Amino acid sequence: MEVGEVGNPTNGKEYPGKMTAFVFLACLVAATGGLIFGYDIGISGGVTSMDSFLVRFFPSVYRQQKERLSTNEYCKFNSNLLTLFTSSLYLAALVASFFASTVTRAFGRKWSMFGGGLIFLIGATLNGAAVNLLMLILGRILLGIGVGFANQSVPVYLSEMAPARLRGMLNIGFQMMITIGILAANLINFWMAQIKGGWSWRVSLALASVPGAIIAIGALALPETPNSLIERGHEEAAKAMLRKVRGTDQIHEEFHDLVIASNDSKAVKHPWKKIMERRYRPQLTMAILIPFFQQITGINAIMFYAPVLFKTIGFGDQASLISSVITGLVNLVATSVSIVSVDKLGRRALLLEGGVQMFISQVIVGLLIGIKFGVTGAHTELSRSYAGLVVAFICIYVAAFAWSWGPLGWLVPSEIFPLEIRSAGQSINVSMNMFFTFIIAQLFLKMLCLMKFELFFFFAGWVMIMTVFVAFFLPETKNVPIEEMEFVWKKHWFWGKFIPADKALHVGRGEVAV
Repeated sequence: MEVGEVGNPTNGKEYPGKMTAFVFLACLVAATGGLIFGYDIGISGGVTSMDSFLVRFFPSVYRQQKERLSTNEYCKFNSNLLTLFTSSLYLAALVASFFASTVTRAFGRKWSMFGGGLIFLIGATLNGAAVNLLMLILGRILLGIGVGFANQSVPVYLSEMAPARLRGMLNIGFQMMITIGILAANLINFWMAQIKGGWSWRVSLALASVPGAIIAIGALALPETPNSLIERGHEEAAKAMLRKVRGTDQIHEEFHDLVIASNDSKAVKHPWKKIMERRYRPQLTMAILIPFFQQITGINAIMFYAPVLFKTIGFGDQASLISSVITGLVNLVATSVSIVSVDKLGRRALLLEGGVQMFISQVIVGLLIGIKFGVTGAHTELSRSYAGLVVAFICIYVAAFAWSWGPLGWLVPSEIFPLEIRSAGQSINVSMNMFFTFIIAQLFLKMLCLMKFELFFFFAGWVMIMTVFVAFFLPETKNVPIEEMEFVWKKHWFWGKFIPADKALHVGRGEVAV
């Protein structure tokens, strides 16, 4: 057995049930909450590479780009205002995720999704109609609030609805929708760049209202999860829903476990205080470090600055947008690899392989850019074959992320928390994700200017660290019922010491002292 793995974490226990059409459709609709996050990631970099957008809101960046005031290719897009536009959304999402925790716990997962979609729709409308920078930033803040609510509630909803043996596949539907959103945004950016007249950026930003409307309307049709129904005192409705989502009447054991977990949850009046207790240290550590590691891979910097990045390394306007579409397609296809393999190979195998592949590809990308531009960043035209080589290794990097840290960075934190601290734990996960996304978005262009090609070595170093962390400290969670996850931590070589020896864990029809 490898370091970090646990064997037979729930004593071979598996609840009866199967994949039903009802569960599949519910999870599919809920997963569309990822569209709003993905669309924004893809659209931001596209509009910031459009001349008409830069002329209206960031004229200094436009002049620097066109007049080549700086001969340093690494620095020509470095602008505090430009990064504020991109990163303001993530700061708003960070704050919103804490409020979303209360809504999710008190009113249910679906209403948190509905609120997120509605607010995102309003923000998209405001962005599309923006006439000044203040209006643009205000729209971004509303988009961020929508993302915070959706990202807090959707992964929890998916983990609670899915059967344990298919939880990975169904939860990764959220990441799949993120990648579809990114690809759709890249295609729209490409088409909008063909339009003359200076208004194409408005269409790109306003079309964000479409994914906002999809999740808002879809949420109204969604059933609530059995876990949430029990948590809010609707036990008979929860029992009927559990029969429906599992496709069997043999739900007594799972229902019993859910009721016990709910009773534990109701006894906790202050989940934010509870989550700080020593016994929850493993989950809290993962809720902080997993989103940190996910962002320090540099993926969002590359995805939402992709057109700008490709322009920086010598691609023309259209070539940079086409290259972004290519990386978006790779992202989508590679995420499907994770969907079909995560419940077979497990979380750890994908994270470890993805980490090694990302490390190698980032080192090579850094070397290729460094060889061509050196430390001075002197303008150099790239040959077609050389540019293709750069794009190829960026795609290899994106593929590795898309079947490892991309989906699993959302899946693992959503499935490890007991019910009494689940909403608080997911809020910490989302807020940390948004915080580190904000930091990377705010600093990426400045870091590119200062560190030059060595920035890719910086990200590669962190990828090595996080891969070692997974090898030693992340236990395998595949096929473990969500309310029995505490056994995984108790049997882990390191985290087991944090769970008190007299802590009783519920199992099936009774309790067992650990």
